Amino acid sequence: MAPVSSTNATRGHRAVLTESAPLDAEHRPTPGAISIGPESTELFETAVREAGGTLVPLGDETRGLMWLSHRAVDELDEVLQAHPGIEWVQMPMAGVDMFAGVMAKYADRPKPLWTSAKGAYSEPVAEHALALALGLLRVFPERVRAESWATVPKGISLYGLNVVIVGAGGIALEIMRLLEPFDTTVTIVRRSTTPVAGASRTVAASSLAEVLPDADVVIVAAAMTTDTSKMFGATEFALMKESAILVNIARGGLVDTDALVEALRSERLWGAGLDVTDPEPLPDGHPLWTEPRALITPHQADTPEMTAPLLAERIRHNVRALAGDGEFIGVVDPAAGY
Repeated sequence: MAPVSSTNATRGHRAVLTESAPLDAEHRPTPGAISIGPESTELFETAVREAGGTLVPLGDETRGLMWLSHRAVDELDEVLQAHPGIEWVQMPMAGVDMFAGVMAKYADRPKPLWTSAKGAYSEPVAEHALALALGLLRVFPERVRAESWATVPKGISLYGLNVVIVGAGGIALEIMRLLEPFDTTVTIVRRSTTPVAGASRTVAASSLAEVLPDADVVIVAAAMTTDTSKMFGATEFALMKESAILVNIARGGLVDTDALVEALRSERLWGAGLDVTDPEPLPDGHPLWTEPRALITPHQADTPEMTAPLLAERIRHNVRALAGDGEFIGVVDPAAGY
């Protein structure tokens, strides 16, 4: 059996899963992060056992580690240094950019193997992306703020539009599946030009400027790296149609917030739907809150109730891999950070 340890450490607070200790108010995660409470830990415990693993306190026999904190970066590094026998680390989120520095320290070492939840949360996040897109096209930001009956027809149908999706991971693939009934034409922008099944066209990130002028809907579903930071700024917004919308369900840092505010104010874009922002949380009084073309949700495209069963299934699969078959999913390249 594979000995697996687990922690929901935050600011020095650690609880082994077998204790099922909830986070107190001081240690609750920031918005958009997974909240690990007793109900979730029971799911994870069951997943480990059903996969042939054994939950143990951190120690010399620990082979796998479920790191259930969305932060505590320094503490994770300390745990790995204190327990060099750990072969595998499972993280709770799809995006692991906050742990890139720690992972990089182990990039040239044979262990640990790093896995994230990438792909596990595709369905709820893709659903949220579609909801934001439909809401923007049907001018919901304007409609929900209205205090009188509108007499001028306004709105755009999603049917038959050109959709550009930046990213080619599980979320992008699920978005494409949800778009099928709308008969859209989908272009995928990714690191390479390797075709993505179901997309009408696949281009490299270096060709982003070539596909933006024809895009009606742009959905950002890419990983946050040094190369993708602020990949959408004033130059990109100037290339887009005034009737185009931008949806970001990935990371706030992929978009230059100041440039986006200006593009919306000057009516360079029809609208922007954001589940993530930079800065995050978006401060009270920020101009995006009162921007009539913006639709903002608080990084909750996937709530804990949605994600806990999905993460449990990911844990179950990877504990089986640790216990014998070695076929891990959600593997992260520690050098690249995704």
